[in-house]
Amino acid sequence: MKRPQVTLKLATSLDGRIATGAGESRWITGEAARAEVQKLRAAHDAVLIGAGTARADDPELLARTTPPPLRQPVRVVLDTEFSLAPLGRLFATLDRATLLVIGAGDGDEARRKALEDAGARTAVVARGPLGVDADAALAAMVEHGVERVLCEGGGQLAASLIAAEVVDRLEWFRAPIVLGGEGRPGVAALALSSLADAPRFNRVALRDVGPDIWESYERVS
Repeated sequence: MKRPQVTLKLATSLDGRIATGAGESRWITGEAARAEVQKLRAAHDAVLIGAGTARADDPELLARTTPPPLRQPVRVVLDTEFSLAPLGRLFATLDRATLLVIGAGDGDEARRKALEDAGARTAVVARGPLGVDADAALAAMVEHGVERVLCEGGGQLAASLIAAEVVDRLEWFRAPIVLGGEGRPGVAALALSSLADAPRFNRVALRDVGPDIWESYERVS
């Protein structure tokens, strides 16, 4: 099954948290790191998030670079039940970038139709153990012209992609703060029983970006 190249972007505290326990996340990393993320968006065909992140952050997911990209990346939301309300910034910016919502075949058909009526595109794929099947969702993106996708979270989606062994590259921005165990993890539980089962990556670059650190990794084949 053909799939796009998958890059996972994490912006976390030193201890791998993407938000406080109360959900506050703006901004963990600094302005320089966020500017690099905009460049990453512009270099990909699509930006991917989960439905929970879409509801919590109400993002636009536009690439804000100077000069602006010739074409904005497709905004993709994995939403198993098609539960996303057709409101907020993703829908307010449909004149600037495409929105694709991918859900399961047994999701709510009326809600799927409402998303399409509001201007979004939708794709129906098989259900997986943690929501929509990752491989099927990626294959659906290919059908919409996506060859390179940047995943921006949240933690459950990051874990699902890592567990499915489809993350080819990891771009990790770490801020010099510690949020503690009550903070929300950048990668949710992987249900590993031994270290031998842990997904492994090779670090290929390490840079300072303002007060933050930017590490790049590639998946060990």
